[in-house]
Amino acid sequence: MADRTPPLSLDDLRAEVQRGEIDTVVLAFPDMQGRLQGKRFAAPFFLDEVAEHGTEGCNYLLAVDTEMNTVEGYDMSSWDRGYGDFAMHPDPTTLRRIPWHQGTALLMADLAWHDGSPVVAAPRQILRRQLDRLAERGWTAQVGTELEFIVFKDTYEQAWDRDYRGLTPANQYNIDYSVLGTGRIEPLLRRIRNEMAGAGLTVESAKGECNPGQHEIVFRYDEALVTCDQHALYKTGAKEIAAQEGVSLTFMAKYNEREGNSCHIHLSLVDADGRNVMAGDGPGGMSPVMRHFLAGQLAALRDFSLLYAPHINSYKRFQPGSFAPTAVAWGHDNRTCSLRVVGHGRSLRFENRLPGGDVNPYLAVAGLVAAGLHGVEQELEPPEACTGNAYTADYAHVPTTLREAAELWENSPVAKAAFGDEVVAHYLNMARVELAAFDAAVTDWELRRSFERM
Repeated sequence: MADRTPPLSLDDLRAEVQRGEIDTVVLAFPDMQGRLQGKRFAAPFFLDEVAEHGTEGCNYLLAVDTEMNTVEGYDMSSWDRGYGDFAMHPDPTTLRRIPWHQGTALLMADLAWHDGSPVVAAPRQILRRQLDRLAERGWTAQVGTELEFIVFKDTYEQAWDRDYRGLTPANQYNIDYSVLGTGRIEPLLRRIRNEMAGAGLTVESAKGECNPGQHEIVFRYDEALVTCDQHALYKTGAKEIAAQEGVSLTFMAKYNEREGNSCHIHLSLVDADGRNVMAGDGPGGMSPVMRHFLAGQLAALRDFSLLYAPHINSYKRFQPGSFAPTAVAWGHDNRTCSLRVVGHGRSLRFENRLPGGDVNPYLAVAGLVAAGLHGVEQELEPPEACTGNAYTADYAHVPTTLREAAELWENSPVAKAAFGDEVVAHYLNMARVELAAFDAAVTDWELRRSFERM
């Protein structure tokens, strides 16, 4: 397998451009859905103009629906405001080669208004703000995300033309941990693993999952912002590599009635000396910081569900006995709970099991940090750990619909205190836009049940 390649420096980029090895530079930022949006530049122009001064992008990119339609309700961007630009400032620490596109490098941008103030509702800026709050205490968040996806033998164009029905999964049966099953599509998995390594990600493993055609590739944890940038790059790159191979894959939370695509998120805290401040001498090896941080997760879990499950489809995952959580509960290595505490000593951490493959990692991790800091500030204590089946125990239930999650978010004093009124209003409007679109749609389910029989 290819070695991990560190991100490029600007000097490295200049040298590779002069040698003719890189001719294109992508400058991108994550939108509200966590998708990469941006521009491709001729590499010499990027070095001469954009690397130092940045570029501009239309501010409607943070004020559209999933299908990129302009919608109403956003303060930052509208017809009345003229749909102006915001500035895209390159983050040189994220510069890297993109092996699946010839002669191409990519880096992330931070968004700002023309007076230099940050675009506070931009996902990357939302996460930065919460990480700054951690830094005030001398802490850094270490994060790992575990993304599942389903592979189909159909191309993306064929899937579109078939309205995404009747597609052929890459595997016909449950291949959870099956070496034979992953071997059936190893050429695709190998390309993704190796070319992500070439883009600077550290690959750990790949394994099969339960739903036919479902797989997971895991990357090494890193500092929170680095992990989220890599997560966004991986989702884009995996889809692009699949398209090049004549197949398709989806990260949607619930493609069918079988197991959904999860994105479990692991988080720990380290101090300036690299010590895990969550480890201690308390029960389960937890420090007071860990207990308070974990209690904050539970206290804010329902209010912050919009950050962990941002779409209508997200809530279809939350079914009893599905390995997707339904209970606001925590346990030691207990996969029936929303929050799972794992590891010990230096590796002690918690896992939030709510997010699906459709999650925006920047928003979700910002939510984890904000919830934890709420617990630390209020010195909250967690209840007793769940030692049995959380699906059948008497715990509060996670929201079951996007509408419920949006109402909790709108009325949450914890959300407003952590993120501010502008961010709360912005993502509430995103939920309302999706709900209005879904409420107006006539589904296949309705047609099948009603066309003849009603």
